[in-house]
This record gives sequence, C-alpha cells and structure tokens, in this order.
Amino acid sequence: MLSEGGREWESFNPGVPSKPRVNQPAMDDRSSLRKVSSSTESVATVTSEEFVLVQPSAAGSPQGSDGKPRLKMSCNGSEQLERAMEEVFDDDVEVKVEKSNVEKMEKERDPESRVLEPRSAERDSCPAPSGPTVLEEDSVQFNKLSYLGCTWVKAPRNEVEAQRAMATLRAESAVPIPVTLHVPCGPDGSVRIADQASGTEIASFPIYKVLFCARGREGSVESDCFSFTESYRSSEDFQIHVFSCHIIEAVSRILYSFSTAFRRSSRPVDSRDTVLSSLPDGDLYTFAVSLEVKEDDGKGNYSPVPKDRDKLYFKLRHGVQKKVVVSVQQMCNKELGIERCFGMLLSPGQKVCNSGMHLLDMTSMGKSSDGKAYVITGTWNPNMAAFQLLNEDTPKDKQVYMTVAVDLVVTEVVEPVRFLLETLVRVYPSNERFWYFSRKTFSETFYLKLRQQTPERLGQSDAVYEVVSLQREAERSNEGRLATPTEEEEADEDSDSEISSGTGDVSKDCPEKILESWGGLLTRWHGNLSTRPKGLPSLVRSGIPEPLRAEVWQLLAGCHDNYDLLEQYRILITKDSPQEGVITRDIHRTFPAHDYFKDSDGDGQDSLYKICKAYSVYDEEIGYCQGQSFLAAVLLLHMPEEQAFCVLVKIMYCYRLRDLYKNNFEDLHCKFYQLERLMQDQLPDLWSHFQELNLEAHMYASQWFLTLFTAKFPLCMVFHITDLLLCEGLSIIFNVALALLKTSKEDLLQADFEGALKFFRVQLPKRYRAAENARRLMEQACNIKVPTKKLKKFEKEYQTLRESQLQQEDPIDRFQRENRRLQEASMRLEQENDDLAHELVTSKIALRNDLDQAEDKADVLNKELLSTKQRLVETEEEKRRQEEETAQLKEVFRRELEKAELEIKKTTAIITEYKQICSQLSTRLEKQQAATKEELDFVRSKVMGCDNCRDLFTTLGSLQASSPGRDKTYSEPSDEEKDGLKEQLRHLELDLAQTKLQLVEAKCRIQELEHQRGVLMNEVQAAKNSWFSKTLGSLKSSTSSSSGSTSQTPSSPKEGPA
Repeated sequence: MLSEGGREWESFNPGVPSKPRVNQPAMDDRSSLRKVSSSTESVATVTSEEFVLVQPSAAGSPQGSDGKPRLKMSCNGSEQLERAMEEVFDDDVEVKVEKSNVEKMEKERDPESRVLEPRSAERDSCPAPSGPTVLEEDSVQFNKLSYLGCTWVKAPRNEVEAQRAMATLRAESAVPIPVTLHVPCGPDGSVRIADQASGTEIASFPIYKVLFCARGREGSVESDCFSFTESYRSSEDFQIHVFSCHIIEAVSRILYSFSTAFRRSSRPVDSRDTVLSSLPDGDLYTFAVSLEVKEDDGKGNYSPVPKDRDKLYFKLRHGVQKKVVVSVQQMCNKELGIERCFGMLLSPGQKVCNSGMHLLDMTSMGKSSDGKAYVITGTWNPNMAAFQLLNEDTPKDKQVYMTVAVDLVVTEVVEPVRFLLETLVRVYPSNERFWYFSRKTFSETFYLKLRQQTPERLGQSDAVYEVVSLQREAERSNEGRLATPTEEEEADEDSDSEISSGTGDVSKDCPEKILESWGGLLTRWHGNLSTRPKGLPSLVRSGIPEPLRAEVWQLLAGCHDNYDLLEQYRILITKDSPQEGVITRDIHRTFPAHDYFKDSDGDGQDSLYKICKAYSVYDEEIGYCQGQSFLAAVLLLHMPEEQAFCVLVKIMYCYRLRDLYKNNFEDLHCKFYQLERLMQDQLPDLWSHFQELNLEAHMYASQWFLTLFTAKFPLCMVFHITDLLLCEGLSIIFNVALALLKTSKEDLLQADFEGALKFFRVQLPKRYRAAENARRLMEQACNIKVPTKKLKKFEKEYQTLRESQLQQEDPIDRFQRENRRLQEASMRLEQENDDLAHELVTSKIALRNDLDQAEDKADVLNKELLSTKQRLVETEEEKRRQEEETAQLKEVFRRELEKAELEIKKTTAIITEYKQICSQLSTRLEKQQAATKEELDFVRSKVMGCDNCRDLFTTLGSLQASSPGRDKTYSEPSDEEKDGLKEQLRHLELDLAQTKLQLVEAKCRIQELEHQRGVLMNEVQAAKNSWFSKTLGSLKSSTSSSSGSTSQTPSSPKEGPA
C-alpha cells in the first residue's frame, strides 16, 4: 500500500503507464435529456423540457412580422438553465471555459490530430460517448462504469471497511447508474462523476479530499469493483463511493490514474526540507505558530500543562486525556485567509516521516476571539498504542521529542500548507504536582514563500499562488539552506477573476433624522399591524437602516407573530430530508467570503443547513432548489434561524417565488420572455444587439430571478433589493434588471457573445462593490416604470406563443417527450415503491421483534404472577400460625402475670408482718433495758447506803460478796434473770434469721419475675411492627405497672435493720 502525503493507495501493477490526455467529445445540441436518478441533484430542478426563444439566424428562423421572438421546443434548454444555475456554486470551485472557447478549439483542431484517450485493451472497449461536456481541466476519462452508491465510514483509511462497503453496496444496488469517471491529471483538479448518457456532471470531489483508494479482492464477486473515500463536510465525516467496471482489467488502470494524480500534487509543505529563495519579500509571508497542550483536570475542564523554566519542555502526566491547541497568526504582508484545517497530526519522535504521523480528532477550528489568529483544537488520547512513547514515565534528566503538524487550506494557494512543530516533552506520573514552571508560550516563526501560477494553469482552479518554500526562522539564518526558486515570479492576479458571493461591507451608520422617521413609522405600524402605514414605500425605496432590517422585514412579510410556524420549524428540523446531500454540498459554497459562513461546521453553516433542510421537508412539492441557500443566508445575517425560516416561507409562498420552480420552470421562462419584451420596448438597440448575438435572457438572468441577485452582487446591494422585494413584490426584479442593463448598455453594445457573458458574470457585479454606486443603481431602478398591465399582456403573449408552438409540434416529438416524462415518473415511483417496500419489510421485522419481546415479557410476568400467588398463600398460612402462637403467648403471659401478682401479695404480707414483729421486739427491748437500769440504780443506791457495802464496793471497784453465802444469795436472782433474757434474745434472733431468709427468697423470686419481664419486653419489641403490635402494647402497659410495684419491694427490708 502506497503512502503519499497522508493518503494511502492500493498497490497494483499498472503495466506501462500511458500519458493522461483530455477526452474532448464533440458538442451535440440534441443531447439526451438528463434523467432522474439517485444522484445528489434535486429532483425538483430536473426538467423534462424547456421553452427557449428562437433567435434570428442566417437560415431564417420563424419569426413574426412584428419582430417579436417566437418560441420553439428545445431539448437542451434544461441543460442551459441548469448550467446557469451551477455557476452560482461553481465560482469558488472551478473556472469554467466559455462556450465560444470550446467551439473555437473544436474548429482549430484537425479531426485526425484531436487529443484522444490512451489506447489500451480496456480503453478500446470503453469508447467515450459524445455529449455536451465542459472542458474544465486535464483529466483521464473512464467509461463503462456503474456507480453503485455511497455510504458512511468511520475509518477512512481502513481497507477492511472499504471491502465491507463494496460488498454491501454491490449486493444492495438493484439498478446501477452508468457513469463516466474523470480522474484529474494535475494537483488542482477534481474527480468528476458524469452521467454516461448525457455527459452531465453529477458530482465532483477535489483531489485533496480523496483519502483512500481500494479495489475488490481478486476472485471475489467484488473483483470488478473499486472505491475511494473522501472527507465530507468536516474532518470527522467520511463517505466511500463504490463503482463497478465492466472490464475487470481496467480497474488497475483507474487506480494508477488516481495514484498518478496524487503523486503529481504537491504534498503538504514540510518545514524540514523546504528552502527560501532570495526573491523580494513581496511574496514572503511570516506566520507565528504557537503550541499549547492541555490536560483534563478531573473536573470536566482542561488546563494548560506546565513547561520547564530552563529547557521549556512540556511536563505531561501519564494516562491523562489531553487537548492540543495550535494557533497560527500571520505577521506581515497581504493577509491570506485560512479556510479550514483538514488534518491535525501528532507523533512521538523527531523528523518523523509522513506515514508515521497519526491523525487527531479535531474538536474546533476557527478564528480567535480577537480575530487575529486561526486556532485549531484536537483531542489526544495518550492511551492509544501509537502514543505509547509519550505515555510512559520518562527517566530522570531525560526528555523525548514530540512532533505536531497541522495541514491548512489557505485561500488562493494551490496545495495545503503544513506547519510542523517539534518540541521536547517529559512524562511524569499521573499524580505528580508541579511547583516551579514557566508560563512562556512555545512558539515558532515560519516564512512562507509563494509565487503566482503560470498563466496556463490559472484557468484550472481559483488558486493563484504556488508554494515555493516554507522554513523556520532558525533554518532561515543558515545560509547553506538558502536556494533560489526554480521559476521566476509571475504577474499579478488577473483582474478578470469573479468576486465571491457574500462580499462587501454594509454600514450600520444612519442619519438621526432618518432614524426618527422610521421610529415614528414603526410606532404607528405597531399600533395597527393590519395595514401598512402611509409613507412606508418612500422610506423603503431609500433603503431600510441596517439595524432595523430584521424587524421591518418580518413586519413586511407578515410573520412577526406567527408562533405556529415557529413551533413547526422546531419540529421540522428533527425530520429527515431526502435532499440533505444536495443541501450539504451547497451550503459550503454559499457566501464563502463572509465570516459567518466561511467556517466549515460553524454556527452560520449549521443554521443555514437547518433552514434549508426544514424548508425541503415543509414544501414537499418543491423541496430544496439551488439558490434558496443564498436567500436563507441573507435572512440569517439579520435574524435568528427560526424567524429567518418564517420569512423564507412567506417569500416563497406569499411572494410566489416558489412558482418559478414549478411545472418545469414554466413561470421562470415566462419571466424571461417578459424581460425581453420590456427590453424591446425600453432598450430596443440593446435588444437588437442581443438578438444578433443569439444572447437569450436565460443565459444571464437565471440567477437574478432564482436567487434574487444574492449570488453575485455585493451585500449592500443585495440587502436593498430584499427591502424592495418585501415591500413591492417580485416585480422589482424587472426594475433592477432593466437598471443594470441601462447602466451597462454601452459596454454591452461593444461586446460579443463571449464578452457579454463574461461582463455579466465578472465586471457587472464588481461595479457595485462601492455602496454609492449600488445606491445610485437602486435609485434608478425605483424610477423605472414597469406597468403591471404590460406584464400581464406579455404573459398572455407568452401563453399564446406556447400554445401555438405546441400545436405546431410534431406529434411524434410530443409523444416521445411525454414518454420520457412518464418513464421518469415511473422510475421515480418505482424508487418510492422500493423505498416503501423496504420500509414495510423493516417495519414488519421490527414489529415481529417487538411482538416476540412482548411475548417473552408476558411469559416472564406470568411466571412472576404464579410465584407471587404461591408466596401469598404461604404468607397467609404463616400469618395464621403466628396468630395461634400469639394467642398462646397471651394466655401464658396472663397466667404468669397472675402468679407474679399472687407472689407479690404474699411477699408484701410477710414484709408487713416482719416489720410489726421487729417493731414489737424493739419496744420490749427498750422497756426491758429501762427496767433493768432502774433496778441497777436501786441496788446501787442501796449498796451505797450501807457503810460496809460502800467500802467494799469502793475498794474492789465493783459489787462483790464478802462471803459465799452472801454471794449465793445475791447472785442467784441475777443469773436466772440473765438466762431468761438470753433465751428470749435467742428466740428473737431465730425469728429474725427466718424473716431474713424469707426476705431473700422473696428477692430471688422478684429477680426471676424481672428476668421474665425483660424477656417478654424483648419479644414485644421484636414484634412491635407486626399485625399484633397493638395487643402486645396493652401487655406492655400491664407488665410495666406490675414491674412498678415490684420495684418498690426491695426497699422495705432495708427499713427493718435500720
């Protein structure tokens, strides 16, 4: 597989390559009509017939005696109209060669010396059909090909996906489309697909957008197929186009032509191997390119990574998602516009080859907030295998190189320009924190040397310059790398180049007096919205102030309060449109010179895409037609997309612009006839000159009517025409057209056929780039009288001429035309039938799957229902058992409670008796002690009264008997009494011990009851959320009252000993 400049090509053996040549088929005015197919063209713009004016000729065309043009039926009218419409969009893609140049080349060429296609085995069997084609560029033409279709791919350079796409489209393509494929010979061309029967171009793709080519596997069904992948709309969308070749051997030749076309294209300029010339600095452009790497901070944001303070290398963290931001700013010379970036690449290492670079997903591109630089942002997943070297911890005091490149498409430069940056990085652990780092931006200065293309190559594209060299500032200082260019500088830009649509500045300044007039008028208008205020037309003719256009346009169109249409728009943008491919192609070529629309996938193009898509769904009869995008863009520059859609709908319906697209553009041809009749009345000399040149109105005025002058002219003039259109209606186009013709009369009278067409296309729009010139033209247009009666008269003449022409038409031609129309309708209906059948089968399959899923879900639910019923029965049984156990527990608790109450009563009685006994004993003891004391005192007094006993008692210290007899007499009563008292005391102690024993037994019983109560309380607590919690609550209250009385019992025994 070959790798060239970021694109890959299938390898093959092409044999002996033959020199690519231009196949220029003969022009045929009776070419077959373009048929409706599955191409990207809008079905609404395809016409089966056209009515054109018959001009005076040498042979004497049929013409009335009054000199008025008559009608004839022409099968190539649709092609001329379509070619005129295509000019709207091809201004920025290719430079067309005029009809006279082609005819002149045909005349000068000798039939034998015409440039033919290379003769090979496959080419001999693939003759090119003759048909109306336009010589646009050197290319190799391949015939006997069938277009199988296109599809989306995620990996544009993946051969497996390409093979899968070829197999799928080969199997699904029921009716392949015969096409002719043009592969360019040079780097500026486009791969063009044309209808094989009529030669009409179906689609074209610039060669730089072609990313990958592949052919079917040998020996398989797809061996005669080949495909190429192209970037679609953005760098993230890719389409693969699949073809089959009737001659298998020709596939290799086709792929070789692709490879040759790309090999000849200048690859993106690398700053390592380019040199600067010593030519003057007039063609030297300086760019400052800065690089910034951001890492995910874990909070949904990306923060710039730090750089080392000394060596300025980037400090990256392992395994953290990153974003790469490259900013390109031009520093000197004429400003070169950067259209887009079609690739951001990254690779570890230094001096990396092109195939070693890896494409990053770009998240955004566009100008910076200050408008000075172009900023590209891409996402970098470091965990990919290709970036493993940049995702491993770098050893200490070591760094690794990282290379970042961006490929930019620069306005007026042939090939993309690659800015390549090489920098050092060091990878740290993911949890590393940096304290000291530099915030200096990594930036390099590049010097881009350009030169103008050679004159013979200027006609092949809009590009003006070629890249001579691109070098860094450090390399520029090295004299050894300086070199002179191989070719001398060319002349300045050709002044005949067309201006891009969307050019011109519109001033928002307005005199205060005019603003006051408009303010008073708007106040009156808002007070009565049903009628337009007086004086409105005169104010509109001088132009609506730019700040008021959004409000006034909505009021003029009558959609200032159309909320239903606003809601409908929000629904329409969610639906699919069959014309999305055509819309997508056109919006990229709408107002490319305006900042709001020039960025691919920017807000402007996104809103424009939504409006065109919504209208194509809203108006099913017309759908999307070429030219609508320009009018929608004008509206978008003044109001949000919802309001712009409402105004667009009003213009198409209420102002009858959509009628121009109906009935094979019948009303549009009527407008052309009316314009020529107005010229015959007001500009007879110019009309006569156009008649001599065979210059018809549809050759120069198609864009005027279909795009309302929005495609070619500067914005200041376009906005003023829109003012008048909304105020006075579609007839204002005649006023502007006549004013343009009057002001350009002298130039047109001196021009030939080719010069007149070139004047209308190039010089005429340039005249009104100045706002003052546009203002004077609009004043003249407002002063021109276009009577409505005349327009109606001319319309009747047109209808009469048409009916007359139809009557004079050969029935066979009419039947053939009707047959072609019916065939086209049949093909369209068959396609719709196939689509409906496919949708029906898909719906049936989806419904069958849904039904199967519903049945499976019903079975699961039935099983769950049976299981739930079983659990319910078990739960009820368990409930019944619990109720029985609860009743038994209640009975047990009741008995235990009664027994506890009885024991408490007994214990209370015992304690009471014990207290009484203790009280009685205490009283008896006190009385006995008092009596004993009185007796002792009496004995002592008696002893002390006796002189002998007193001495004895005093000497011995106690009462002693002096003789045994005496002692015996006195001791016997005391001993007996003591013995009695001891005996009585012993009895009392025995009673006390028994009472204490009973008290201990009572305490043990009370503790046992307390333990039982605690167990019961735990059980009650565990069952409090059950269905019998209320019953246990009542038991709890009764148990609490019993425990309260029990808790008072232990304090009673303590009172006794006290």
